[in-house]
Amino acid sequence: MTDAKLCWLDVRGTGNATAAVLEEAMHQRIDGIVAADPAVFNGLPPTVRKILLFPDGLDAVPADLGATDVVIVPGGRDARSELMAAHPGVEFGRYVEIVDADTLEDACLAARLEPWSILDFRDPTKIPLEIVIAAATGSPGSIITTASNTEEAEIIYGVLELGSDGVLMRADTVGNATALRTAATSRSGEIPLVELTVVKATHIGMGERACVDTTTHFRKDEGILVGSHSKGMVLCVSETHPLPYMPTRPFRVNAGALHSYTVSENGRTNYLSELHSGSTVLAVDVKGRTRPVSVGRVKIETRPLISIDAVAPGGQPVNLILQDDWHVRVLGPGAAVLNSTELKPGDTILGHLPTADRHVGYPIDEFCLEK
Repeated sequence: MTDAKLCWLDVRGTGNATAAVLEEAMHQRIDGIVAADPAVFNGLPPTVRKILLFPDGLDAVPADLGATDVVIVPGGRDARSELMAAHPGVEFGRYVEIVDADTLEDACLAARLEPWSILDFRDPTKIPLEIVIAAATGSPGSIITTASNTEEAEIIYGVLELGSDGVLMRADTVGNATALRTAATSRSGEIPLVELTVVKATHIGMGERACVDTTTHFRKDEGILVGSHSKGMVLCVSETHPLPYMPTRPFRVNAGALHSYTVSENGRTNYLSELHSGSTVLAVDVKGRTRPVSVGRVKIETRPLISIDAVAPGGQPVNLILQDDWHVRVLGPGAAVLNSTELKPGDTILGHLPTADRHVGYPIDEFCLEK
């Protein structure tokens, strides 16, 4: 297993659209092109891996491999030893179709021993893939799992949180390469965090606040970004940390007043009041690493509120309005958990400064004054 999230595009069935599909794939920096004919690779740059796949066996492999980098065939190393000797400059890997317990064991063996394994799971359950990923932990090779569409690709990239090293998806038309690249990059990323200095905390009376209950278990150094303005947000921690009067709720972030912004996928923001079951928000840890998480429900209730004003190193003001209760917390440097009602001028909290203004949640380059 590796840290890579590879995108392999299968062009074996693109027909007359092959040239256009390949052009898009190069533009999207697809990592690998999978074909059955080495002539397809003519003219492709050295930055893309060129893979020949022959699920039906060694007999289909041509004598001249051209610019091929990797050949994937079924069966173990012994069966292809002569082919490997004839092409010392080409890497070889194994194709496994998983249909039962025996072929699942073959897949686990391939994942542990082969530099490249293409795994084709014929049943929709992802439990066999979980077993293979667990079996391959610590192995240097890469697991590439077939996906029938981008929705399945997103799931494969995230199985057991580690996910498959890569996804092989068949290209039907132009647009598939872009969709596959989006699926690979939407699972994770990083947001730059900054240290904000608290200026003042003001009790502002009653209002509606939103608790965002997700379908995930937050880690202790994770939360979601929330702020009154689109260009300044604070990292609000989940209720993963113990409280004296109630059990922990590691799926929940007591996020802030209902008008507040939070960050979802692909750089978009949403008001807390817009979130609902099935929405997506971005979980962010204290190093800025992110992952999309699904919302299970949002609880909006009337509570006393506190307004936290802070300032960024460059002087930019940031505001967050929270429930006025000490068990509502934000994160500081080093994953310090800070009770909101105990924040005082000079305290340091973590936040994010988006650079673009917003229109219906999307970043846009226009004049916008928020205060």
